[in-house]
Amino acid sequence: MKKILALVIMTIITFSQLSAFAMAESAECACVINALTGDVVFSKNMNQKHAMASTTKIMTAIVAIERCNMDEIVDVSAAAANQEGSAAYISEGNQYHMKDLLYGLMLNSGNDAAVAIAEHVAGSEESFAELMNEKAEELGLGNTHFMNPSGLDNPEHYTTVYNLALIARYAMTLPQFREIVATQTAQAQALNSDEILYFSNHNKMLSLYEGANGIKTGFTKSTGRCLVSSAQRDGMEFIAVTLNDPNDWNDHAKMLDYAFSEHYPKKLIEQGDTVKVTNIDGKDYSMVAASDFTIPFKEHQKTQVEVISHISNDLQAPINQGEKVGWLEIVCDGVSIGEVDIISENDIYGVSNIRLKNSFFSSFIRVAKILLV
Repeated sequence: MKKILALVIMTIITFSQLSAFAMAESAECACVINALTGDVVFSKNMNQKHAMASTTKIMTAIVAIERCNMDEIVDVSAAAANQEGSAAYISEGNQYHMKDLLYGLMLNSGNDAAVAIAEHVAGSEESFAELMNEKAEELGLGNTHFMNPSGLDNPEHYTTVYNLALIARYAMTLPQFREIVATQTAQAQALNSDEILYFSNHNKMLSLYEGANGIKTGFTKSTGRCLVSSAQRDGMEFIAVTLNDPNDWNDHAKMLDYAFSEHYPKKLIEQGDTVKVTNIDGKDYSMVAASDFTIPFKEHQKTQVEVISHISNDLQAPINQGEKVGWLEIVCDGVSIGEVDIISENDIYGVSNIRLKNSFFSSFIRVAKILLV
C-alpha cells in the first residue's frame, strides 16, 4: 500500500510540473515572480540572455522618473522626432512635460519619446544608456546590458526574463510608473503649439485579464514578441515575463492564473492595529497601523516573518491625530519587503523623547513571530 501511495504522489507531482511547463510552451524564455518578495513562481530558460525589444523602456522610465521632476520641460530634437519604429508622434521643436513623454513612451511605445527623454536627462542616448546600466548594476542584475533607451536591436543589448522581472518589480514600487502603465488611454498637449497627442496602451492584458495593472509590450522581427505583465488580486501581485513568445497574451493569462492559484493572501497587519509607544517617563500611548499589509503564501511554504518597529527621531509635541510617528518594517526570510506607517490615534500634548516600546499588542506578536507554514 505504501509503495502504491508513493507512486501516486510522484505521478501527481510529475503531472503538475508538466502542466506548469506547458503554460509557456510557445515562449523561448518565461518567468513569473511574486512582486512583493521577488520569489520565482515559474520559470523556463530563466537565465538565458536574450534581446528585449521595447520592454527596455521599463528601465528608461525608471531612470527618467528617478532623475527628473515630472513637470520638467523637454525639447524635442530632430534626431528624436525622426526615430524609426513605434512612435508617440512628437514633433521636432515642440516642448512637452516629462510626464507626458513618459505616457507616450509606455503606452505608444514611442522610440521618439525614448530618445527625447534620454537627450533631456543625459545629453545623448549613449550617456543615458550608461545611466541605465548603472541602475541595472545597482539592482544586482548581472545578465543585463543596455545600449539604447528604446530597445532597437543591438548584439550588446540584452537581459534575461528573470532580470527583466526584477526590473519590472522595482519599477512598480514607483507610484508614477504604476499610474502610467495601468492607463489605457491618455493625451498630451504640446506647450508651444496647438499639437495634441493621443496615446493608446499596446498592452491588451489590461482589458483581457482580471486585475491586470501593467506593464509593457515589445517587438522586433529578430527578437519576436516580448511582454511584461502584472496583475493584482486580493492584495497579491505577480509579474510575468516572456521573451520571443508568439502566443504571449494566452501564456501570460495561464502563468498569472497559476501564480494566483498556488498562493493565498495572508494579512499580516490590518489597518487600525494597535502599536504601543512609550514616553521616556514610562507613560504609554496607543498608535495604530495606517494600512493593511498582505503577503502571498504557498501551501506548506515555510517562511520566517519578522516585523521590526521604528520610531521617527524628530517627533515634536504636540503630536496630531493621524500624524506619522514611525513605521513597521516587514522582513521575510531576512529580506525587507515592505513598510507600514504608524500614526497617532489621538492628539498628544506635552510629549517629548518618545521611543518605541519593545513589544506590540499580544495578537500581533503571535502573527509576527510564528513560522508560517
